[in-house]
Amino acid sequence: HRSTHHLPTTAPCPLEQTQKSVLYFSSTNKPFKMAVGKNKRLTKSKKGSRKKAVDPFLKKEWYKLIAPSIFAVKDCGKTLITKTQGTKIASDFLKGRVFELSLADLNKNEALAYRKIKLCIEDVQGYNCLLNFHGMDMTRDKLCSLIRKKQSIIEANVDCRTTDGYVVRMFCIAFTRPQDNQIKATCYAKSAQIRAIRAKMTTFMTELGTKGDLKALVKELISAPIGDTI
Repeated sequence: HRSTHHLPTTAPCPLEQTQKSVLYFSSTNKPFKMAVGKNKRLTKSKKGSRKKAVDPFLKKEWYKLIAPSIFAVKDCGKTLITKTQGTKIASDFLKGRVFELSLADLNKNEALAYRKIKLCIEDVQGYNCLLNFHGMDMTRDKLCSLIRKKQSIIEANVDCRTTDGYVVRMFCIAFTRPQDNQIKATCYAKSAQIRAIRAKMTTFMTELGTKGDLKALVKELISAPIGDTI
């Protein structure tokens, strides 16, 4: 009991001492300054962030398209390519480009407007691109005009190799039609008849594809009415 009575009442607790020491330290020294504005790169606007908008067409040049000799029109259009720069050579990027043209424009015959011809760039000579035959197709409206109700559709396709080594895949579509003075509304073919017609179509197309080179085949496809022959 005696020892407790003699304890000083105003003795500071250890926590208070530490607090005082912290306060004392901060009051005697100058306050710290944070490093504001020291890192110049973050605050400054980046140089060259706003590039001047350069017109991309200033870096491009026009090349003339030259169609194969089988067509009436030789100069059939122009194409655009970025100029040669370093290792990026313009002629290398042009080779293999495919263009779709109407046969009406190539042969100056509007009756053949439903035929689409695909031509591919084979070679570049100066500013001239030499084209080669790449494919032939039919326009959608022509195909839709042929397909009707109450008749059979017979389709066939065949792969054949021309004499100059090109492998050509040919497609053919046929429709049945009513006979003269037919009263019946429909004119469907039996499955056996369809198979026989398809076999005839494939043999004719194989014969046509293998007998000559690609040039002769394209000439035949463009000029001769092969559909009527089949």
